[in-house]
This record gives sequence, structure tokens and C-alpha cells, in this order.
Amino acid sequence: MRYRVGLGFDVHPFGDTPGLVLGGVRVDGAARLAGHSDGDAVAHAVADALLGAAGLPDLGTLFPAGDDRYRDADSIGLLRTVAQRVARDGWWCDNVDVVVVAETPRLGPHVDAMGANLTAALAPLREPMGHGVGVRVKPKRGEGLGAIGRAEGIAVWAVALLARG
Repeated sequence: MRYRVGLGFDVHPFGDTPGLVLGGVRVDGAARLAGHSDGDAVAHAVADALLGAAGLPDLGTLFPAGDDRYRDADSIGLLRTVAQRVARDGWWCDNVDVVVVAETPRLGPHVDAMGANLTAALAPLREPMGHGVGVRVKPKRGEGLGAIGRAEGIAVWAVALLARG
């Protein structure tokens, strides 16, 4: 059996329009994250963790911000495409662990829905004849420190464990 671990990171400032999307969940009453796509930093970090573990180019290389085809793109859809590409290379995903750091909004009520959306997008990476992908999303606060603590944006870290054998 061969294993690889990938680390993904994404950070976005809040924009001027409503419509925050994280892990494919629309969080009412919160400003959208600035970005070329829908700004879903959770989906972006998970995609980069998968791509890194598989030894593939990063998300920005595969879906460049300068390409208008990806303007306002559904990032969960992009994550699904990444999962399909990683699966074609013979990998499956054992688990993904995600930490979302945001002073505001409160994300606790949304983590189960985020986890379900990520699990569905990662379905192509289920172990053959085995269990599904384990996904855990953990919200944290910036505790008033730095740009995240001042509620200027959101940062996300994700770790993915891939296997093949």
C-alpha cells in the first residue's frame, strides 16, 4: 500500500456583496469572499490538499483566475472535477481534515452540511470495495488576532490522506 499526504491552504478577504459560500453551503447574512470563482475557500483548500498529495498541479494552475470560464464558478463542482482527476490516477482518499478560521460568521451550525457536501464531491475517491471518505470540518476563531481576527476574511487549512495499492 502506498500513502501520500497533501496540505491545502486558502485565504480570502470578505468582498462587498452578500453570498458567503463555504464547503458548498450558503451562509445567510454574511458577505461573499472576494475571488474569481464563488470564493469557497473550503473547497479550494481541500482541492489543493488532494492535488498536492497526488503530485498534480495546484488549483490555480488547473483553473486559472485569468480564465473567464471559471469566473463565479461553483467551487464544489471544481472540487468534484479534481476528485475525478485524482481518482483516474489510481488514488483513493481515506480522509480529509479541514480547519476553517473565521471570526465571523459563526460556522458551527454549518459544519455538518459542509461535511456532507465535501463527502459528496469526493465520492469518486471512495476506496474500491471499501469505506467512504472520512471528512471532518472544524470551525475556529481568530480570537481578535491579525486580519482574520479583525473579521477581514477567512482562512482554511485542509489535509488529505490518499492511498493506492
